[in-house]
Amino acid sequence: MSDLPQTSGEPPEEQVESVPPVSTVPPVVEVVPTPEAATVSPVSNDERIYRHALLVRIGHWINVLCVPILIMSGLQIFNAHPALYWGDRSDRDRPLLAMRAVVTESGERKGVTTVLGHPFNTTGLLGYSSNMRRGFPSWATLPGPQWLAMGRRWHLFFVWVFVINGLFFGLYAILSRHLTRDLFPWWKDLCGLGRTLLDHLLFRHPQGEEAKRYNVLQKIAYTGVIFGLGSLIVLTGLSMSPMIDAAFPWLLTMFGGRQTARTIHFVACFTHIGVDVPHLTLVAITGLWNNLRSMITGWYRVAEQEGTHEEKHSA
Repeated sequence: MSDLPQTSGEPPEEQVESVPPVSTVPPVVEVVPTPEAATVSPVSNDERIYRHALLVRIGHWINVLCVPILIMSGLQIFNAHPALYWGDRSDRDRPLLAMRAVVTESGERKGVTTVLGHPFNTTGLLGYSSNMRRGFPSWATLPGPQWLAMGRRWHLFFVWVFVINGLFFGLYAILSRHLTRDLFPWWKDLCGLGRTLLDHLLFRHPQGEEAKRYNVLQKIAYTGVIFGLGSLIVLTGLSMSPMIDAAFPWLLTMFGGRQTARTIHFVACFTHIGVDVPHLTLVAITGLWNNLRSMITGWYRVAEQEGTHEEKHSA
């Protein structure tokens, strides 16, 4: 027997390394987010809402016409006797407020305004202006020159327009629930008064959903002026009318006399101005055209800021 190993007639098989099939699915590549890729700039969306009803807009623009005329014609009437007292009669020795022109030792004329016994030099503005002795200057009165009779005509005509407009608006606000739904500051609104006041002082104005409704400061101002301050101005003004005084004598008694009513009327008028100035300032800095358009057409544009998914969950 041979010592050689037995071999078959077929050549030995070679081991072939298997090749995996080619995949048609693209490989998954894991991307490590960079700080720039993780932060996505917010996308701004503009939404139009119907903010002011037609009757609200009409009442607003009637007041825009009436209020300046009433203030300026009222100052013309005040110039006939530029002093304020407390009680039923004029006490010229103890006025609460007095505007007068005086002549100094050198012959110079100057205006002096006395407030609660404290005199102030107000030459060129109060007491003496344009080389004339007058309480308020001509640019602040209607008409400009000293003309008491015409000032009264302007005042008495537009005060009735103001009163009738206020009655219609008040009735509409109550019946349509505009007062309770939009204007009246409820307790939940007052709880956020501090934060809203701080936001206004820092010029942080509402955006998104908060911009669709009045904030608590607006509600206090609008409700206070329309139903509080406006009513006080009208009632004190009516109590000084001889015709109203004869028909309703209790009205003048309620205010403590004619001079007291005149003083309250004057202070309430300037309080109204003190509310109007910041109101107009905020109208201008929060979007003048957007605010004017909403009071003309009723439609107001709200710019909403929508953050990324990560920003919403991290809030």
